[in-house]
Amino acid sequence: MKKLIIFPVIFLLSVSLSGQNILDNYINQGLESNLMIKQKKADYEKSIYVLKEAKGYFMPSLSINARYSIAEGGRTFYIPIGDMLNPVYYTLNLISSRMYELGLAEQIFPNITVDNQTIEFLRPTEQETKAQLVQPIFNPQIYYNNKIKTELVNASQYNLETYQRQLVADIKTAYYNYLSTIEGLELIEKTRLLLDENIRVNEKLLENDKVTIDAVYRSRTELSKLEEIKAETEKNHQMAKSYFNFLLNRPLDTLIVVQDTGEINPVLVDLASGTQTALENRAEIDMLNSYSKATDLNVKMNKTNNWPTIFGVVDYGFQGEEYIFNDDYDFAMASFILKWDLFKGFQNKAKLQQAVIDKENLDYRKEELEKQISLQVLNAYYDLEAAFKKTLRAADQVKYTESTFKIIDKKYREGQANLLEFIDARTGMTSAKQNLILAKLNYKIKLTEYEKVTGAYTL
Repeated sequence: MKKLIIFPVIFLLSVSLSGQNILDNYINQGLESNLMIKQKKADYEKSIYVLKEAKGYFMPSLSINARYSIAEGGRTFYIPIGDMLNPVYYTLNLISSRMYELGLAEQIFPNITVDNQTIEFLRPTEQETKAQLVQPIFNPQIYYNNKIKTELVNASQYNLETYQRQLVADIKTAYYNYLSTIEGLELIEKTRLLLDENIRVNEKLLENDKVTIDAVYRSRTELSKLEEIKAETEKNHQMAKSYFNFLLNRPLDTLIVVQDTGEINPVLVDLASGTQTALENRAEIDMLNSYSKATDLNVKMNKTNNWPTIFGVVDYGFQGEEYIFNDDYDFAMASFILKWDLFKGFQNKAKLQQAVIDKENLDYRKEELEKQISLQVLNAYYDLEAAFKKTLRAADQVKYTESTFKIIDKKYREGQANLLEFIDARTGMTSAKQNLILAKLNYKIKLTEYEKVTGAYTL
């Protein structure tokens, strides 16, 4: 059976609807303006553009390539065209001369001498200007790279969600800390009224010779101690205020709107369902799942390293010794290019093994993370239970110490109790109220922690 702990009485400090709306508004402000969240959002947006870049490899690329060359020297081609044609021309000359003499030809074949030719391989000047269109036809690397980038985008989104949940918890904790300092200052002011009244009573009793002057001095000493506590509390109040505004990326002295925490509402916590919710909702697990899918795709991609790739290429441009752009100098060429790496020094095998190891490590990390999250939920659950019980005890102590103080205060005014009894009762009551404030704060923080580790807060 699922372990279900229903606290014997309703939980304290579940905030009222109006107070919760104010806190939710602050959380929304923080999620929009916090500097760390802005950085994570920028990382996420960058990953989206990285994915768009990966998709772009499926599309054709068009480029303009221009080259102008000035060359000197280099290889030459020797063509003995004179040695081959001059004997022929000589023979034709003899034949044509004889035929002319016989009247069989109207003219003599002209004497022609052809020189041997030496042609340079590199022309002195040359230009080539062309537009080139390249279209991938078969390239598994592009396909798997696109899939990997998609998973990395998802991982970046889950990483952003992780920081958002942490920020929500930080804002809530800072808000509760600020509220506790306000309650602490209110308690100090109430205690001051008691001490002022005690000083007035002692001075009146001194006038009637019912106490000695040391009673007045002792009362004033207690008031001085209270001033020291107030100074420390005011410092904590300012620090809590500044930190809360820091989380919201606001000026540190910005006014914080607060409302009463409201009436008590019941909260039921189920350890088994809380653990299950955490394993389903925690973005860290989803992020690892995305990384795991990416590494699995990386393994598949590396298995295709020894596959051929095919590209289609179309060139159109102009060639010549000068920049002349007309039909006599233009050219067009279409090609299918196949590239097949048959051997690369066992690099492909090494890359594949690296990818396999990365996949195994992520599987181990996921298993470890699930156990860590289960442990976090377990700790948060029992911390919340203990904090609740402390809150109940603190509330009882306040009730008892208030009743005790009322009795002692009445006796002291009637001269039936001494000053030490009065101070002890007053100190006990103040300490109990302060302890209740801390217990409430601790409960709120533990409830916030439980909400964070279970992923219960809806972003």
